[in-house]
Parts: sequence; structure tokens; C-alpha cells
Amino acid sequence: MTNTLFDASMGPHEGSTRDFLILGDGKRISYDEIHRLSGRLANLLQAEEVKPGDRVAAQVEKSPEALALYLATVRAGGVFLPLNTAYTPAEIAYFVGDAEPALVVCDPAREAKRADFMPADGKLMTLGADGRGSLMEAAAAHDEAHDPVAREGGDLAAILYTSGTTGRSKGAMLSHDNLLSNARTLKDAWRFTSDDVLLHALPIFHTHGLFVASNVMILSGGAMIWLPKFDAAQVVGLLPQATTMMGVPTFYTRLLDRPDFDRELVRDMRLFTSGSAPLLAETHRAFEDRTGHRILERYGMTETNMNTSNPYDGERRAGTVGFPLPGVELRIIGEDGAEVPQGEIGQIEVRGGNVFQGYWRMPEKTAEELGADGWFKTGDLGMIDADGYVTIVGRGKDLIISGGFNIYPKEVELLIDEMPGVLESAVIGVPHPDFGEGVVAVVARAKDAEPDPQGIIDGLADRLARFKQPKKVIVVDELPRNTMGKVQKAALQAEHEALFKG
Repeated sequence: MTNTLFDASMGPHEGSTRDFLILGDGKRISYDEIHRLSGRLANLLQAEEVKPGDRVAAQVEKSPEALALYLATVRAGGVFLPLNTAYTPAEIAYFVGDAEPALVVCDPAREAKRADFMPADGKLMTLGADGRGSLMEAAAAHDEAHDPVAREGGDLAAILYTSGTTGRSKGAMLSHDNLLSNARTLKDAWRFTSDDVLLHALPIFHTHGLFVASNVMILSGGAMIWLPKFDAAQVVGLLPQATTMMGVPTFYTRLLDRPDFDRELVRDMRLFTSGSAPLLAETHRAFEDRTGHRILERYGMTETNMNTSNPYDGERRAGTVGFPLPGVELRIIGEDGAEVPQGEIGQIEVRGGNVFQGYWRMPEKTAEELGADGWFKTGDLGMIDADGYVTIVGRGKDLIISGGFNIYPKEVELLIDEMPGVLESAVIGVPHPDFGEGVVAVVARAKDAEPDPQGIIDGLADRLARFKQPKKVIVVDELPRNTMGKVQKAALQAEHEALFKG
């Protein structure tokens, strides 16, 4: 059996001179060039004794070389472990200790702090945003030709960490079949072909940018305008060269803030998609009024990639995430464990080839959320209307999604509760015009104490990624509770829902 993901995606492009990446400065990189670069890197990984099934962790800035490292890892039979560039050394130390990667690749600027996150005998190489570093220097000594290591479709291709409700992150294990089946489904559902040019301004350390966008485009044989980050002015300048764009709601609200973003600018575009956070219905309508395009919203998560999508043809209904994708089953389950009648709210469960293999080294957690029958408990609350459209109405486990990133309040609360003057805290998400939800910490003061809101924010700066840090800290005498003593976060959200308005 061949390496399923690599052979099905990059394999057919060997020798192709078609554009693969178009950089912001106009430089173009062909499929063959990236194929040869991934070959050098795959040979390097094997020389560094990365064996089939070994993890390769990467906390690096977005670059063509970073994408080639992902391709090289699966080509060499390894398991790719992308890490958010905002994670602090303390957070990285947990991932390295849990996943035990055979190799860690980081930005050269972070190498000085290796003792904070690497074991003394761990292997560390560097890769910068400019494509330079010890990784590329070492790769230059290796051949471009490389035969992909044989792997089964059920073998792991990647592990993506998702925040844990108890503060401990969970590593979602994704197989070659998981990634490949979902990419094929999306390619067909969204009508991607080799004629497409995708404007890619997403980060590549999570599912949306790395697997949904990149894998779909590689399978399609199209090109990507490869931008290191989203910059509205740059995107406006490059949209006339594109046919498609994948984004998060923040991208679209920022584009709508620009008067030069108009119908004429996007006349050659055929598709805009949105995900990773809820798209407000008003944003959906404002975008259509301005451009004539209806954004296609879909629903997915780290453990499953994409589950549902509004239709390419037919009504893209604002406020919904469309229908289950081909090959994906979705059901709504009530508190009694039975499916609820149509139109009623319950827990969303999904099953299909896209659903992950379980949580890394957490068999009990896996058994709790992934049934033996293949149904995965997403933790999201939703309903299916009379026309079959799925609507997400809430999230279990208090998950906050800010700017497309998942934040579990418990992780933040544990750190705040250690701080001087704090009796306890409740971290909530409230509506934010730019990020979808803004993180807010409501802090109950200890007796005769007066916690400093700015001091709390400053105290988290080196302990949590910036996207997890509260945008506002509110000090109160006590937190609201129900008769059972549980903190009423819904009441806090209602009280502060207008905090970021205007």
C-alpha cells in the first residue's frame, strides 16, 4: 500500500510546471519545485531517523518551505504536528512532552529558549518565515528524488491539538484516509478544478488553512496565492487574480470596512467560503449587497475536518451551515440519548470517513466522545430544520471561538485563579464585531482584596497564546450561581453582551 495522502495529492504533479504557489511579491513556485523540495526534506527526515509513525512538530511561520515540510513528513511516513505560532514556550513544552516528537522545527528566534520547551536530548531544527534556517541548510545536502514510504490509509498522517475542557489539550489523531476523503469530498462539492486560483491568507497550523484549503487545492491541481497573513489592503490588491477565497468571518468584516472592496473588484471570483467561527447573518447580507456573492458557510472541527456545507448550487441560507456533506452522517441527540424530532435542539453527532481516530494517549477520553459505532459527540448544540439545513445554536463545554481559534475557558481560569487577590474567575465569550467572540474574564475578588485587571492581563502574557488572553477583565464581588452552586455563565454573557459594541 502506498502513502495514501501524498501519492494521491502530490504524486500526480511530479514534473508539472503548473503554478502551485504565487507569493505576495509575484514570485511563482511550480508543483514540480515543491515536489522536489519535499523530496529533499523527506530524505533529511529519514537521515534524522524519523521513522514511520514518528511525530514531526512544527511551530513555524507560514512559508512555502513550511508547507513542503508537511508534505515531506507524510511522504516519509511521519505524523505531522503543526503548532500555533502564538503558543508560548510553556505551552509548547506540554505538546513536546505529550507527543514526544522525533524532531521539532521552530522559528530561529525561538531557538534561544529551547531549554524552556525541549528535553536536553531532543532534536531541534529551525525554519524562518524567509525559508532559511538549519532545516533548509541540512536539506540542501540531500537528493530531490524520494520514494514515499508505504503506509496504510488508516495510519496516522497528523495530530492536531485542541484545547481541553480541564485545561489539558487533546491531540486529535487524523489518518491519511480522514484527510484524503474529506479533501476529495470538498473538491467535488465546491467544484474546484485546475483552473482555480485560491487566495490563501489563512494560517497553516490548523485544519482550515492546512488541510481544507491546501489539500483541496493540491488535489485540484490549481494554484494558491500564498500570503503569510491576512492584510485587507493586500487582499484587495490581489483578489482580481483569484477565482476563490477561503476565510473566517473576520476576513469578510474587514473587507467590508474598505470602500474599495466592491462588485467590480470580485467580478472574476466564483466562490467565497467561511468557517472556523459563526458568520453573522448581517455580515452575510452585507457581503451580498456589496458584491453580489453569497458566502458559502460550512461547519467543521479539528476532529472531523468538514461535516456540513451550504450548497454550491441552491440556496446558501444565512445563519445555517447547510447540509451534511456526502459520506458524512449527522444526527441530533437529546438528553435521553435518542434522536430528537426535526426542528428540536440537541447535541450534534457525526459519523463518516472524515472522523478522527481518537485522542492521542487518551483512551478514556476517546471512549467518552467517540463511540464504538463511529458516532462522534461534537459537543455542539444544533437543530435540523424542515428543509434539512443544519443550524448551530450553541456549544457545549463553554467553548469560545475568537477570530477562528478555539479557546476553552477552564485553561484560562486556572491561571487567573492563581493570581493575587482572586477568589475565582469565570471566562466567557461575548459578541465582538471583529473576532466573532471576545474573551472576557469576570473575576470575583478575595476578601479584603482588589485584583488589578491590567495586572491580570499582564500576568497571562507569557503563559498563554495571545488569542486566549482576555480582552477585558471585570472585577465583581461574587459570581452568579444557581441553586446547585454552578456559576451561571449565560447570565454573565447576557449582562456583558454589549461590552464590545460600538
